[in-house]
Amino acid sequence: MRHIGLKIRMAVVGAILASFYLVAIAAAMVAFGQGVLPIAIVGSLLLVGVQYKIGKWVALRSVGAEDLPENQYSQIHQFVEQVCRDKNMKKPSLKIANMGVPNAFAVGRRGNGTVVISRELIQLLDRNELEGVVAHELAHIDNRDVVTMQLGQGIASIVAIVVQYIVLFTGDNDLADFFLAIVVGNLVQFLVMLFVLAISRYREYVADADAKGVIGGGEPLARALEKIHQGNQQAQQSPQHDRGRVRNDRRRDANVDQQVSALCISSPDRGFLQKIVSTHPPMEKRIQRLRS
Repeated sequence: MRHIGLKIRMAVVGAILASFYLVAIAAAMVAFGQGVLPIAIVGSLLLVGVQYKIGKWVALRSVGAEDLPENQYSQIHQFVEQVCRDKNMKKPSLKIANMGVPNAFAVGRRGNGTVVISRELIQLLDRNELEGVVAHELAHIDNRDVVTMQLGQGIASIVAIVVQYIVLFTGDNDLADFFLAIVVGNLVQFLVMLFVLAISRYREYVADADAKGVIGGGEPLARALEKIHQGNQQAQQSPQHDRGRVRNDRRRDANVDQQVSALCISSPDRGFLQKIVSTHPPMEKRIQRLRS
């Protein structure tokens, strides 16, 4: 069975998220009456749908993504077409962007996906390494990772909103209840997101493994991840006068960190608390698995 480990984890996390959602809806019905049920269900679907559409638009717009010219980058297009034929999936849109750092990310769903590659990444990697990165992003689309993550984030938002309304309207409805509702809602959302982020980190391992199978080995992607990690570190540690000289690039880099860091193939390795709320596993562990 393909990705049985991922399916088991998804079943467990899915059951937990469904429990959070059902408890939140049940609590809303108790607090506001059974008439709230259709409103809650329709509102949930609309929220997830709007988050998905806006999220994709914001991610592409934030990096200024443009179509990847086929006449200039024919090898990339040919590689994607071959992988998509093998996977029996529609070729996603390919775009290029100036991100200020070497990176790539995928948005959308299977049949309507988009892969964005930074110019810095194309300049940094050789052909085999670049194909490993592109194969990783295609795996995210093939495995419906973006849609799954958006659904999980949507459930976390719904649960938080329900909790906030319950706290606000079942109390004295004063300023203290307003701030309490914000605090409690954020804490509940953080708790739910811990499960979503845990499955996100495992999905990175699965995408790495899929890419390894596509390119016939893990070494090219492992080298690519090392170069990407080093490139990101150098960008973060660039001298102050260099940052002033390329101020616009640094602003775009900060925007990438805020808007699409969770989607990119690489995200910064940080302290323990930041690692448990990260969308990506530690880089050294990913490289070790690829070379094992």
